[in-house]
Amino acid sequence: MDLVGRVAERAAIDELVARARSGHSGVLVVRGEAGIGKTLLMDHAGATASSSGFVLASSTGVEAERQFAFAGLHQLCGPLLGRLGALPEPQQTALGVAFGRHSGPAPDRFLVGLATLNLLAEVGEEAPLLCVVDDAQWLDEASAQVLAFVARRVSAERMALLFALRDSGPGDDHAFTGLPELRLEGLSDVESETLLDRVVATPLDDAVRARIAAEARGNPLALLELPRGASPARLAGGFGRPDELSVPRRIEEGFRRRSASLPIETRLLLLVAAAEPTGDSGVLWRAASRLGIPREAAAPAEASGLVEMGTRVRFRHPLVRSAIYQAGTAPDRRRAHGALASATDSLHDPDRRAWHRAQAVLGTDEETAAELERSADRARVRGGVAAAAAFLQRAAELTPEPSVRTRRALAAAHLKYDAGAPESALALLDVAEAGPLDALQAARVTLLRAQVAFHTTRGGEVPGLLVEAAQSLSSLDPRLSRETYLNALDAALVSGGSDRGLLEVAEAARLAPAPPGPPQPSDLLLDGLVTTLTCGSAEGTPELRHALSAFRDALTDPEQAEAGERWLRLACRNALAAFDDELLHILATHNVHVARDAGALAKLPDALRFLSLTLVLTGELDEAGGLATEASALTQATGGVQVEHAHLILSAWRGDQTKTTELRDVIAQDAAHPDGGTEESLAQYSLAVLHNGLGNYAAAHEAAARACESPEVSLSNLAHVELIEAAARAGQMERAAEAAAQVCSRARASGSPWALGIAARSDGLVSAGAAADEHFSEAIAQLGRSRMGGLLARTHLVYGEWLRREGRRRDARDQLRTAHQLLGDMGAGAFAARAARELRATGEHPRARTAQPVDELTAQERHVARLVASGATSREVAAQLFLSPRTIEAHLRNIFRKLEITSRRQLRELPLS
Repeated sequence: MDLVGRVAERAAIDELVARARSGHSGVLVVRGEAGIGKTLLMDHAGATASSSGFVLASSTGVEAERQFAFAGLHQLCGPLLGRLGALPEPQQTALGVAFGRHSGPAPDRFLVGLATLNLLAEVGEEAPLLCVVDDAQWLDEASAQVLAFVARRVSAERMALLFALRDSGPGDDHAFTGLPELRLEGLSDVESETLLDRVVATPLDDAVRARIAAEARGNPLALLELPRGASPARLAGGFGRPDELSVPRRIEEGFRRRSASLPIETRLLLLVAAAEPTGDSGVLWRAASRLGIPREAAAPAEASGLVEMGTRVRFRHPLVRSAIYQAGTAPDRRRAHGALASATDSLHDPDRRAWHRAQAVLGTDEETAAELERSADRARVRGGVAAAAAFLQRAAELTPEPSVRTRRALAAAHLKYDAGAPESALALLDVAEAGPLDALQAARVTLLRAQVAFHTTRGGEVPGLLVEAAQSLSSLDPRLSRETYLNALDAALVSGGSDRGLLEVAEAARLAPAPPGPPQPSDLLLDGLVTTLTCGSAEGTPELRHALSAFRDALTDPEQAEAGERWLRLACRNALAAFDDELLHILATHNVHVARDAGALAKLPDALRFLSLTLVLTGELDEAGGLATEASALTQATGGVQVEHAHLILSAWRGDQTKTTELRDVIAQDAAHPDGGTEESLAQYSLAVLHNGLGNYAAAHEAAARACESPEVSLSNLAHVELIEAAARAGQMERAAEAAAQVCSRARASGSPWALGIAARSDGLVSAGAAADEHFSEAIAQLGRSRMGGLLARTHLVYGEWLRREGRRRDARDQLRTAHQLLGDMGAGAFAARAARELRATGEHPRARTAQPVDELTAQERHVARLVASGATSREVAAQLFLSPRTIEAHLRNIFRKLEITSRRQLRELPLS
């Protein structure tokens, strides 16, 4: 049927298609209530695109298919898999495993996303591509996450993605939240009456037409369906009294009434069709045969207009399917699913067969539960964690033996937690606790409850819960017990709170069981942290550096690599505490490589942010900016919660007061980052840096002191460096000396050039006369042997300031000139301006930094330019940044235009940092 109205909506879709044809990717989510016309707009888009030479790929979410991982994605990509060979091998493997084409380690869902993006982009190279996904609210979780990721990463491909999404309840959230939306409202009164005139054969007087239009509230499907349930007399003389049901519910009720008037065998056939989500007519008729339903039973169903039964079974509308299924009695539904289970091939479709069998069971059934458990294992191997959890949850419900039910419920709870469904995980833990728990299972329940609490609240009680779990596991699983103690320390550091709380966790961890075999890097890290926190840095720092060296060595040892990589994030943070810049650089860089290579996009943004912070300290601010921008883009693409501290620290070092303040306010207003937590404390550290750069030393001192209250930030030594400088410059020498003593104690326990340089710098700031001169000179010499270029440049600055105040203007100029040059080149604007003011006070006018062409590049463009200049191909850069090669080429065109160059060779000759 032709669309009535929807002029603006059709224009929006036509523009989307036109832009895709010209190489500008686009995404649109069409939202609205059931029956509002979303599918007709999808059909319009498909017809428009097909007439313009597009390739059309489509998928339709089915409510009963939500348990089958990547089912919706496979439906979309299946016809395009002939292009799979054009993808890099890891991406081919990821899609192959996800679609069950071959076996292999479970792929990260976002590596599947990158593979999907590049598969679609490859198709778009030959002809523009339109991807249409109808009823996207019913996609399986894995497919929804992957397609949402693709939608957030398209840029310069000849591709358009169109999603139709039904409204849900208040506060509804979904994978596609944040994408461009087109909301469908009801038709106008005139449009509604026009549609009625087209479809109702019975003459309608004006009052009846207006009444029907008013009750339908502009919903096109309601306008088509509500008159069907009324007799000619009622259509001529009036219409039914409005009730309180929503329009979709009224439509569904209408479909239910229409199906109820059909013969019994026809109703049962429709119920079987409604329970079979794939529309496979062969399966339908095999199931019907087992129920003794003749083929003639289809005729009344088709005559009613509710369904078409050809080579595929197609319901008039998804509401028809749900209405028929809901109208079926529980025994009839079980009969339908039982027949479908018998009709489904156990070799080619074992999971769907198991699911139908599970719906056919009344009570418990161990055989069916075991079959579901095997389906869960297959789903997990394909990377379908949410699907595996759903299979195991139903398996637990069907399990007659209490101890086996407990085991399955506990396993399902862990999978629900891994799938990001903590509330469901807690409900399954209740089921597990209702059955007999052995000691190890009871300890694992305690552990998972603590993990859920950390995930949902990050409250101060979480470290204690983790300690309790670790103690329970001590004699049962020493390896897991030690890992849980390490998690408890991590939680105590990240969630903030008092130093005493952290110390209590560390004291408890001293009683951790011995490693069950040769110590792994994580064992050494646990011991090093416990010693540092309970006995002080003098004893603990050497242990920490030994642990970090073990992590470095494990990177090249295949037997230890996996165990070491799991704790790389925590190891990186403790490299800051140990003042080991070489290990910090190695581990932080490797942490990013590991996440990239695995396609672990849930972990990669955090790894990028930490490496960005590392590069800020080394003075590589431009590269740090590229990584921070990449982290934000990936977080947005994966639907994660944005964490701003990388951008905040960077803007503070650059001296951008406006941006730093804006980002600080965002963090302060975010309930996910409470006072005392790491994010808030890093915000205070950033303010301390900003105000030290601007010369607002009292404000810098206040912010640094607040940052030092955080156990994690305090352990990192970052805020102490700012506190010493701010307090010394603000004239609070006693406070500066106290902080300097603390830092020097930690630094001398490390003995690295970075540590000794910071210790000497701190002593110089709180000393006078020849002693200060000697300390500053030592600081510059030691930091010059480290990677810490940002801190080296700032040490030249404070030394030059001290020399000027001592009246040694010529010596001061040398130091200040060096500081001004270094700080200006790295982009630390406020510190460079501070050096310039000091230089002018010595009588020298510093040269202004000449603007460079690379200054015109965005942070992401600089990032791309550096990678290309290093010799990477567009495909290699695309794989690293989780973009398509075509998008990288578009970035390069912009880069070449801004830099006024024409080749990659010229790019390699330019200074990009």
